[in-house]
Amino acid sequence: MYHYGIIGFPLLHSFSAKYFNEKFEREHINAEYSLYPINQDEWNDGNKVKSLISRLNGMNVTFPYKQAVIPYLDQLDETAKAIGAVNVIYKRVGYNTDCLGFIESLEPLLRPYDSEALVLGTGGASKAACYGLRKLGIEPTLVSRTPGKNSIGYSDLTYDIMENHTIIVNCTPLGMLPDVDSCPDIPYEMITAKHLLFDCVYNPEETLFLKKGKAQGAAIQNGIEMLIGQARAAWKIWNSDMSADLSEV
Repeated sequence: MYHYGIIGFPLLHSFSAKYFNEKFEREHINAEYSLYPINQDEWNDGNKVKSLISRLNGMNVTFPYKQAVIPYLDQLDETAKAIGAVNVIYKRVGYNTDCLGFIESLEPLLRPYDSEALVLGTGGASKAACYGLRKLGIEPTLVSRTPGKNSIGYSDLTYDIMENHTIIVNCTPLGMLPDVDSCPDIPYEMITAKHLLFDCVYNPEETLFLKKGKAQGAAIQNGIEMLIGQARAAWKIWNSDMSADLSEV
């Protein structure tokens, strides 16, 4: 039997386990996919992480370890190296398929005037989103609770900034089950029908972030298509001894 799994914390509502275990059953594959929640103390110890990387046939990595897992790996493919975050591991090599799923989900929704985007959050998901946006010819601006050299703060979101950045991507965990009453602190009253709100969160189907955008007339998209796209790409990697370089998307 082949063994796959996902590490992160928390893992209460993982898409990956349901997706892959249903796939294994449907295609009569002798494999199982399990959840491996790792809290901060276990992460700091490192033994559980090392053991899983050595033991599993393939792995996914989710919040909050997409960047922190890199020192445990022997190599990164060109895409993961460029992004600086990993969500797939195979034979101690790190890959990033989040960007592929993001591009596949977002591209059909783009309008001719979409040239700039706000990316909320600065973690691994936001790095993949920024990479994907640039591949699509859209310039991202990072928005952070602690703004720095390469990001602005939520309090910096003026009318002009909101008007010019017609795409807003939520890469924070705000709004994810069970914390459904939270959302990023942006000026929703400045959102118009010209905006497109994309939430990397997929559970619940319509987060408070998306609801507030929808109420202003904006187009909305949740993260489920992105999740399916990255999962398909992960499966291709796990089933190839010579995994293709995913730098060309």
